[in-house]
Amino acid sequence: MYRRNVLLSVGALVLAACGVTRTPRQLGADGLPLPSVYRISDPAQVQFRVLDSVNALRSAAGAPPLSFSAELNAAAETHSRDMSLQNRPWHFGSDGSSPIDRARRAGYRGTVLGENISETYETEVETLTAWMSQPDTRDVITDPNARDLGFAWYQEPNGKIWWTLVTGDGGSGGPANAPRG
Repeated sequence: MYRRNVLLSVGALVLAACGVTRTPRQLGADGLPLPSVYRISDPAQVQFRVLDSVNALRSAAGAPPLSFSAELNAAAETHSRDMSLQNRPWHFGSDGSSPIDRARRAGYRGTVLGENISETYETEVETLTAWMSQPDTRDVITDPNARDLGFAWYQEPNGKIWWTLVTGDGGSGGPANAPRG
């Protein structure tokens, strides 16, 4: 009986050694796990996941839903790439352009109401959560006057993502975007 228990125990140890081994996650200086790289594989899914999430947040805030604007999407994409080239997240383009200038160049006829930007390795949902945690960026997302949404990103080869979200009023040429004469 003793021999059988020893053989079973040794057998169990051998089988346990054959199990899957996992490499431990690397920890940063603060003791927290280092972020893993999020690779965007299906751009359409990302955009519509953000639109659905934004509209759910707006509904909870009593604001009407947004629709994608091709012009605001183009302005957001231009700015995401430009922030990457400048290697800094800020609202001005390398040519000095503002969100209003970029939307106008892309053909948007309404008034730009706000722009949120981010430089991160996080997913679109984590980025949206971060924006909702700050009053100024939350106000851009939940502005009851907004009707249009532009959302885009640029992902660098190292995995860093530059996110841009732009909202507009859906008008036909409000004062902030009136053509220059």
